[in-house]
Amino acid sequence: MKIVIIGGVAAGAKVAAKARRLLPEATIDIYTDDTHVSYSMCGLCYYIEGNFADYQTLLVRSPEEFESQGIHVHLEHKVIKILKDKKKVLVKKLIDNSVFEVEYDKLVIATGARPVIPSIKNVNAENVYTVRRIEDGIAIREKALTSKKAVIIGSGYIGLEMLEAFVTLGLYTVVLEFQNVILPNHDEDMSHFLYKQLMGINHNRFRILTSEFVTEFELDENNQVKYVLTASGKRFEADLVIICAGVKPNVELVRDAGVAIGITGAIKVNSHMQTNILDIYACGDCAEKTLLINEAKIWVPMGSTANKEGRIAALSIAGYDDKFDGILASSVFRCLSFTVSRTGLTEKMALQYGFNPISVTVNKLDRVGYMPEANDITLKLIADKSSGLLLGGTAIGSFTADKRINTLASALLARLTIKDFTKNDLTYAPPFSPTIDALLEAAELLYKKYQSNL
Repeated sequence: MKIVIIGGVAAGAKVAAKARRLLPEATIDIYTDDTHVSYSMCGLCYYIEGNFADYQTLLVRSPEEFESQGIHVHLEHKVIKILKDKKKVLVKKLIDNSVFEVEYDKLVIATGARPVIPSIKNVNAENVYTVRRIEDGIAIREKALTSKKAVIIGSGYIGLEMLEAFVTLGLYTVVLEFQNVILPNHDEDMSHFLYKQLMGINHNRFRILTSEFVTEFELDENNQVKYVLTASGKRFEADLVIICAGVKPNVELVRDAGVAIGITGAIKVNSHMQTNILDIYACGDCAEKTLLINEAKIWVPMGSTANKEGRIAALSIAGYDDKFDGILASSVFRCLSFTVSRTGLTEKMALQYGFNPISVTVNKLDRVGYMPEANDITLKLIADKSSGLLLGGTAIGSFTADKRINTLASALLARLTIKDFTKNDLTYAPPFSPTIDALLEAAELLYKKYQSNL
């Protein structure tokens, strides 16, 4: 069997490694237009910040390590066309632009996602960066170490992680968000809360402005951005600019081959990671997901999901009947001293999907108050008013915020009601939790609210 994999970061590398174990006699080739393979994209912000000195720490496995297992990695090779009727792909070698055909028995699309680049005048200036590849991280860190002022466009996860990185490095940083709140994919009350908390530790190190649309980069004589201009007439000095305006799935290659695209704009797959075309699979950030709460189609790019899907794709290719049922859209990130974590539906998502949501928000210490490490957690818990089914939650605060959200994610997977969850026997000891944890307190308050609506 000849397996060809397009893309080699999280999902593609996982397919190759798992397929090799399952199919020791198969020929496995990875084609990627990248200069590296199998690396932690999620760690780029922490490399830029200086949490570790060597970018190679981010590399999970080298081409040589793959080769030692009989997996052939072709760096800087771009697949430009899928010839599905011939079961071949057309590959361009980027070093010399030569083009050649490669046969496959099984084809895996793991092309990932790419940054959204807004329509901004002079957006291609030399000191404008996105955060996606190893080279991005290296270039940004080098530039940051010789800079004093940075502008970040976008306030999603990556934008706020980059805020932490630049503030830690001593750069005065301005974050510009087009929407009227930061973290636009969260509920507005939690976004406002995080904004307020960040402003409380600002100490004139950064600014965060919402409802600001960037229109132009004003350049100096060296084609470097000197000022960032917005539609409202504001002008911000910058030594470097980071664009964090979201990402979108790389699906252009498969469109031409007739591979079905789902309602989210990502590749439509079943639970075996199969597309609508026989022997073509898709996984990772280019593939559509299923939301476990209600079976809705959703697109949430996550490295953890990409690894799980890559494993299932390899099992499917090898003939095993395993499935990837979907996701809860669980996430966590850190910005300065705050952890932000969520799972399941936000309140606005619940409304969009036809639920009748009720919610409570509690603020509580993450451990007993006399412990010196005690810190605040603000937790929002959401359920359906009609059925009492838990729908989701968000936690903001101490480093342990994701501990509560991980617990909630398990409850969502088990489809527990609020009443079910109030019976949960969570651990307690003064260094780890108050006697009644914030999550249980929220559940009890939400259950009372639910009962009052019966």
